[in-house]
This record gives sequence, structure tokens and C-alpha cells, in this order.
Amino acid sequence: MADRILFVDDDERLLKAVRRSLGKRYKLDTALGPDKALEWIEQCGPYAVVVSDLKMPGKDGISLLEDIRNIHGDTVRVVLTGYADLNSAVDAVNRGNVFRFLTKPCETKTLAAVLDDCLRQYQLLTSERELLEQTLKGCISVLSETLSLVNPEAFGRANRVARFARAIAQQAGVDDVWKYEMAAMLSQIGCVVLPEQTLQKLTKGVELKPEERQLYDMHPLIGRNLLSRIPRLEDVAEMVAYQEKNFDGSGIPPDGVEGEEIPFGARILRVAIDFDAALNREGVFAKAFHVLESHMVHYDPFVLHYLESCLGKESHFEAASLNVKELRHGMILDQSVVTEGGLHLLRKGRELNSVLIQKLRAVHKRMVVVEPVKVLIPVVEHLRDDKDIRDD
Repeated sequence: MADRILFVDDDERLLKAVRRSLGKRYKLDTALGPDKALEWIEQCGPYAVVVSDLKMPGKDGISLLEDIRNIHGDTVRVVLTGYADLNSAVDAVNRGNVFRFLTKPCETKTLAAVLDDCLRQYQLLTSERELLEQTLKGCISVLSETLSLVNPEAFGRANRVARFARAIAQQAGVDDVWKYEMAAMLSQIGCVVLPEQTLQKLTKGVELKPEERQLYDMHPLIGRNLLSRIPRLEDVAEMVAYQEKNFDGSGIPPDGVEGEEIPFGARILRVAIDFDAALNREGVFAKAFHVLESHMVHYDPFVLHYLESCLGKESHFEAASLNVKELRHGMILDQSVVTEGGLHLLRKGRELNSVLIQKLRAVHKRMVVVEPVKVLIPVVEHLRDDKDIRDD
């Protein structure tokens, strides 16, 4: 739709006249009223230019152009009306951000000249945006490649964190998911000043020396200083700056900012980075998530909930395949239990208790239960069992 034009009016005769006079010169569609126009835009948009009447039944032209501005900001908007007054013109400019304001009747020659200007304006807007996007992508690519060469450990960490950050942002239903993913990809750019061994220590959960900790605590602000110099990355730079900031206000930087004052992207990064670190140590989603739950004050509860939604059952359960003799109280069946003869004994989702397990073992001796049995082990119970074993 790079050069298509949409005319919107409640007068069918006018739309037919437009098709006759301009249909051969331009690629254009016509919509009889605002509702039909929005259907066209949803199905065939974005349009380069939308020309709309002001006074129409239902949604007026200014409201329609305002909606189009919100849907496709690059679309050039034009008013063509027979009811022109100063208030309408001001409203159209302020709310619809119109490029031209025309009155009926409008000569074909005049209308064509305006449409040519609109198409040039659209090309100018889109080409500038594409140039900026390409430049931005180039800068990000250079930064990422530099990080991969200087500190491969930080680069690998950024890539892992980006997966979790993207999933959380999508679960939260935010606009511009790319910003959050980009912030994650660039979150470790300040680590160019760190020895690779320092990050390896963090990944393994090894305590840093005071001088290592001081240097590590500087990396978010170093990252912000680097990114804030790149146009259109101001929001991303702030996310990176506050990635180590806890929801209760503790952490880096120590500036008194807390709770929802912390950029939402930074709150996502805080969860994603810590979850990645916990996952590297624990090796299982459920155990890693439990580590974050045990430090709830550090995280935005909504972001933690979004992560939990992304992980599904794996946020609280460890999957395992066990023999009947290995089944324990509190485990949940992740498949139906059947005998080799095809007899169904227990349905998927049933929580096991000591009585059911005893009966299952008795049946297994007589009829042979199909093994292994897939189960979900509640991580809290599993961690408690591990502790009991260590204590013994």
C-alpha cells in the first residue's frame, strides 16, 4: 500500500465521481463512511493517504483521522469537506494532524496536485524512518559484535536474557516489544570494562571480591552513557541504567527511585537477568523461579507473574520420568497410568498420596504398570527433600 489512497465520504455519488476522475491516475479505494474506512484500513492498510469528509453519520471525520493517526502514524491525512469553519480546521489540525484542509467543491486539478504533495510527503516520512531504522540497527549490530569479541561471556548472557525479556514483554502486552528486547540485548554493553572471569563467577554464584563488585556495579551506568548518545535509544538507555535496581528501592543506582518509578523495562530486565543467573545455577526452571520467589521484595510482582505465566507449569514443578517404586507423596501425574494390558489406573493430573502409591505398587506386582511414569514434582517439596538428604 506504499502509494495507495483511500477516500472516505457518506456520499456515494461523490465517491463514484472520484473514481471516474482520479481512478486511472492513482491507486485508490473508496469507503462509504467511517466504519467501512476502518475495515479497509484493517484489511488493506496502511494507506499512504486518507482523504476524509468531516460531517458523516456516526464517527465524524476528525475522530476517524485521529484513529488513523494512532493506527498508522505515517499515513498522510487530508480533510475534504463542505462544512468548513475555523473551529473544524483547528480541531482537524490538533487532533487529526491533517496535512491539507480542502473544501467542496474541489476541482480535480487542485485535488490531484494536493494528492501528489501527499504522496511525496509520505515517501519522505517513510524513507526518513527507514534510514533511521537502518542506522539504528547498524549501531546496535556494531555494539553487539564488539561485546561478543571483547567479552563473549557478557554477550552470551545478553542473548539468554533477551529471550526471557521478550517473552515477559509479550505476556505483559506492551507496545514496542522491540525496545525491551533491545534493552536486554544491550544490557551487558557496560561489561566491556569487566574481565570475563568476573561474569563467569557471577554465573556460577561465586562471591565477588570488593573491587570486582565495585566494577560490576558500574556497568549499568556505563551502558546508559554509551546508549544515550544514540538517537531514539533514550528509553532503552534508562532501562539499562536501572537493570540492577530492586523494586524496594535498594540496588544500583542508589538514588531513591523505587517501585513503579523504576522504568518498566528495567523491572523486566531485573527479573530476566536474575532468572537467567538462577537457572544457570539450578538447572531447572522451577528451582530457578523459586529462588526469585524467595526474594520477592526485589521484583515487581506483576513482572514476576508474567514470567510465571510464560513458564507455565514449569515455574513450580520439575518434570521427571520415574519407575513406580520411585513415586512419592505430593507428585502429580503428567500422564495417565496404565498397565501393559491397557487397563487405565489413574488419570493425568492426579496428585499422588501414600495410599494411591501403595495400591499402584500392589497392582504393579500383579499386572505390570507401564514405566517410566511421567510426573511433576512440586519444587518447594523437592527442595525440602534435598535439604533433608543433605542434613542426614
